[in-house]
Amino acid sequence: MAILGTILKRGIKLRETLEQDYTSPYELQKKELSKLLISARNTQFGREYDFVSVLESFRNHGGHDFLDKFKANVPVCDYEKMNADWWHKIREGEEDVCWPGKTKFFALSSGTSGAASKYIPVTKDMIRQIRRTGTRHIYTLSKYDLPDKFFQSGMLMLGGSTSLNFSGNYYYGDLSGITTGQLPLWVQGFSRPTPKIKKNKDWAAKLDEIVESAPKWNIGMIVGVPAWMQILIERIIERYHVKDIHEIWPNLQAFVHGGVSFEPYKKGFEKLLGKPVHYIETYLASEGFLAFQSEPNKKSMRLVLNNGIFYEFVPFNDKNFSPDGVIVEHPETVMIDEVEEGKDYALLISTCAGAWRYQIGDTVKLVDKRNSEIIITGRTKHFLSLCGEHLSVDNMNHAIELAAEELNISVKEFTVTGIPDGTLFSHKWYVGTDDEVDSTALCERIDAHLKVVNDDYAVERKHALKNVTLEIIPTTVFYDWMRSEGKEGGQSKFPRVLKGDHLSSWSSFLAQQPKKF
Repeated sequence: MAILGTILKRGIKLRETLEQDYTSPYELQKKELSKLLISARNTQFGREYDFVSVLESFRNHGGHDFLDKFKANVPVCDYEKMNADWWHKIREGEEDVCWPGKTKFFALSSGTSGAASKYIPVTKDMIRQIRRTGTRHIYTLSKYDLPDKFFQSGMLMLGGSTSLNFSGNYYYGDLSGITTGQLPLWVQGFSRPTPKIKKNKDWAAKLDEIVESAPKWNIGMIVGVPAWMQILIERIIERYHVKDIHEIWPNLQAFVHGGVSFEPYKKGFEKLLGKPVHYIETYLASEGFLAFQSEPNKKSMRLVLNNGIFYEFVPFNDKNFSPDGVIVEHPETVMIDEVEEGKDYALLISTCAGAWRYQIGDTVKLVDKRNSEIIITGRTKHFLSLCGEHLSVDNMNHAIELAAEELNISVKEFTVTGIPDGTLFSHKWYVGTDDEVDSTALCERIDAHLKVVNDDYAVERKHALKNVTLEIIPTTVFYDWMRSEGKEGGQSKFPRVLKGDHLSSWSSFLAQQPKKF
């Protein structure tokens, strides 16, 4: 471990990082798409959509001729289409379907957008992509002002079980379980929990085992989804009757998180600490490792442009999406060099796991075009726009953060739904906090902040958006519902907007709870 610490403290960079530092985003992405098409040209998918003719267009001198040809040949896909037409063949044992060879692993998605879990292919090339990007991310720690003791400590990764399920043709489980089981030996040497605990499929039992082992480990960095990491640390503090987690892990200096915005959790999380830590954001989806925070004190992440993923950006507007967030058949898309700063875009990705023009479901905003820095603003189906208010998850997170700060409370979870209200509409908030707070006061604060950060919301609050209400719910109720939905675990997140089956399930679940929480 001391050797690793020495390497990181010297700030040695990888070749791929240098390539992205000194090459234009356009050139990096053009090259990446070419590599993907060459690799997959003889697959079933590649032959169906004539990748060879797309590759021939790369020889033209037009700036985006190759992209125009790619878009003309290959349709936009969501999970349902990709799975029904192609990925089911892979699970049935066919090879060379969307990517060369057989695919051994499938990641189960967290399922925040739909009721059923999704099976996302994870090829050997994608595992290498995740490992390489993860290594690049680790090397950015050299930019932080960290003491030597940090580099001699371990890393706690709170993820899914490494004991995967086997179907007969493939293994499946959480992406974190797949990738953790495939970590290089030099990482496994300082990764916690122990292999035995990592294999445990019982999430509650796994947390119990980590709590019992916690004092034995010298942890400098923790990695996981904020909600579950907070629950774990609260249990460790309670178990050992200490004031904060630093009494157990004095060298804890960094929390690497992803999946959801950390801001709503930050205030409550900091109550568990004895001293400040660095918060480092990542964008690791079931479909690939897309971006990571590359420097301290930034709220944006740098897209990885030269490691197995090609991006298209779809302007998130009424022209390209229905009010329910469903993408049109032939949306407008642009490349990284054509994206405008400050605008919301939905992502399409083509990857070394055999996803092609695949709608990942997230929306992002470019905040630094020169360095390809983005922030995640929400999900295409987690926007509320009943009457033109265009309320994003980013707006919601910001309003919750400000309101919680003003009222000195910790909000651990929240969700919002839109409902008809006579001939007009209303929003209903469910806020998870264990602090004493007046629901009316909290609702008024959130509403006021949303009017400031979102002009459309402010306009509609005077017209079609008749009312906003809020109900305080104990935090445990949110997690109990997730457990009832089979969504308990390291990668599971509570949906920020409830619609359809999720809303029906949540309403029924609340009706079964005691009237007075």
